[in-house]
Amino acid sequence: MEKLTILGAGTMGHSIALSAAWSGHTPTVYGINEQDVTNADKGLAQKLAVMADNGLFDNNEAQAIRERILFTTSLEEAIGEATFILEVVPEKLQLKRDLYKQLESLVDPSVIIASNTSGFKPSLLAEGMNHPERFIVAHFWNPGHLIPLVEVVNGERTQEEATARTMALLKAMNKKPILLNKELPGFIGNRLQYALFREAQALLDAGAASKEDIDAAVTYSIGRRLPVTGPLMTADMGGLDVFSAISNYLFEDLADDQRSGKILSELVDQHKLGDKTGQGFYEWAPYVSEEINRKREQTLIQFLKNDLEQEG
Repeated sequence: MEKLTILGAGTMGHSIALSAAWSGHTPTVYGINEQDVTNADKGLAQKLAVMADNGLFDNNEAQAIRERILFTTSLEEAIGEATFILEVVPEKLQLKRDLYKQLESLVDPSVIIASNTSGFKPSLLAEGMNHPERFIVAHFWNPGHLIPLVEVVNGERTQEEATARTMALLKAMNKKPILLNKELPGFIGNRLQYALFREAQALLDAGAASKEDIDAAVTYSIGRRLPVTGPLMTADMGGLDVFSAISNYLFEDLADDQRSGKILSELVDQHKLGDKTGQGFYEWAPYVSEEINRKREQTLIQFLKNDLEQEG
């Protein structure tokens, strides 16, 4: 079993640690200071309580999961026994590269160094590394303890052993890893997500429909069936001749903007950033935020329970 260290105690860091500990691993999580660790511990406790309340495990198992996770503010302590290091720091290229350089001066070349980046190509991240053959991307989706998907992406010099160990660790964590055969910015999930988001922005900017109706067009149609059949299987089920014919006349009219849409750009310029500032496309009063986040969490938990039942 790999000895996992997670560098970054934020939402994704401690969520991934929860997944690892739930599967029997004993991850170490590095936080930059005591306040960082305290916040992570509180977030972990809240997530464990919600999962226990929803029957994913009982309170005794929740306590056992918590006891398997070690928090530390010492980088040397965090990586001292690690065989697999997952970097979960902000999406700043030079910050990540500087961290990898520091890590390579401290750990054996056999230790895998992985990044949770949501879009950077691994070969770009690995520039300047002494051992890029052990570097790989393992992109977890938020919330990391509830969404099974992890996108695994090799760099130009990543060795097969690093790939095999990464896939094995993720499967042992009960995740659903997918392996990209080609380096692409945004990987698979974000490319699909942002293609939909681009079209949604274009429809809103054009005044084609209200924001509520644009969202409803997804949540009450394709959003209902995509959890069962992805876009390619959906096309198979609908008939490839039909989907080809529609593609041939619709693609030429779809949005192909190369930058954020007009309304989105204006909102960002006004520092209306959504839930975290109280206003974005929608108004986010505290009670609205709590309710929407609760509903999303409950839905994801139900999906996870279904997965566990099917696998059991």
